[in-house]
Amino acid sequence: MRMYDLIMKKRNGEALSEEEINYMIKEYTADHIPDYQMSAMMMAIYFQGMSARETVALTMAMAHSGEMMDLSAISGVKVDKHSTGGVGDKTSIALTPMVAACGVKIAKMSGRGLGHTGGTIDKLESFEGFTTGITAEHFVKQVNEIGVSIMGQTMDIAPADKKLYALRDVTATVDNMSLIASSIMSKKLASGADAIVLDVKTGSGAFMKQEADAFALAKEMVTLGNMAGRKTIAVVSDMDQPLGYAVGNALEVEEAIATLRGEGPEDFTQLCMTLGTYMLIAAGAAQTEEEAKQKLSAVIQDGSALKKLAEFVQAQGGDPKAVYDTSLLPKASVAEAIVSAQEGYVKKIDCDEIGICSLLLGGGRETKESVIDLSVGLILHKKVGDFVKSGESLATIYANDRVKLEAASARFMKAYHFDDSQPEKSPFIKGVIRE
Repeated sequence: MRMYDLIMKKRNGEALSEEEINYMIKEYTADHIPDYQMSAMMMAIYFQGMSARETVALTMAMAHSGEMMDLSAISGVKVDKHSTGGVGDKTSIALTPMVAACGVKIAKMSGRGLGHTGGTIDKLESFEGFTTGITAEHFVKQVNEIGVSIMGQTMDIAPADKKLYALRDVTATVDNMSLIASSIMSKKLASGADAIVLDVKTGSGAFMKQEADAFALAKEMVTLGNMAGRKTIAVVSDMDQPLGYAVGNALEVEEAIATLRGEGPEDFTQLCMTLGTYMLIAAGAAQTEEEAKQKLSAVIQDGSALKKLAEFVQAQGGDPKAVYDTSLLPKASVAEAIVSAQEGYVKKIDCDEIGICSLLLGGGRETKESVIDLSVGLILHKKVGDFVKSGESLATIYANDRVKLEAASARFMKAYHFDDSQPEKSPFIKGVIRE
């Protein structure tokens, strides 16, 4: 078998066989196929597309290119959740203890963020002493004992995807539905969960800007998951403005804690309840959406979800006192209001711009080597549809550096757009894709 022949076959619009895809991924991962040939293949796939059968074969080949997490020692159904990411997305910090408090096992692997704010691991490190650098044995034991654990991706999970994504990123071949779906799902399948719930974002702050593209990606990933024998459900949610009001690591943790006390923002609470509902259903812990929502509401009302977060934090070396006293979380030295020079209704927020403000403050990474300042960020006071008076505060910005604060403030003012009439409110949950 020659890579040259496979490139020509795909270039001519023919489908690759499972055997050919397995060969290609195995040899590329082993450095036996050069980048220039794989680049040519990625471009051929970009223009010619892949069939559902080819996409499944590619996903499974990438999933099996490294270690496959064995969670069989964990009793019960294991559920994982994945988000395609966005601004203010602190969902795992509130959602996983909610679901675990309902008796469902959460065994999750997460990474660090590269972009406007940190990833789930960075945010959790707002709890002093918290670590995700735990052994597989600790991970399994913790899930069995308290129902939830989040560990860093210390295992060699889907190395073919890491190599391929780095190549696609510099050859303008990222934006292909089969390649995106196989990249995400190969890592999820290798992580070992029995069921997967996906949060696919759409809007100005999402990877998928157009709603139709978000639904297409959701359907593709649900098909891949189910064909691989994992119960998979996708929720398409709005990211045309930041999720909740907090953007920045410790600030987002504080908002997640408020949500577990029943005091969270409406959109973020709705997202946690929706994703949690389908995680309970996928695990067989609830038969209907109504039953699942009642169980999730109950663990918030009786405090057991908040207690579960404290147990989870303590089990991984963090200070659980900060769950009950958020003043113990990292705090910035400067807090300054950003006031509006205009009057009117907020018509639109350029979501990515708010994320860049957090990055400018030091709340995100521009490179893998960047050190995050966990204390900085923004708390929005006005969102789309809200009326703003001239001189009224749009947000509070938290910083430790005056130069960075001024740069972020200037950027922030360009993100808000106003109108004389109140805009129509679009649904926050756009839809749910099941089998």
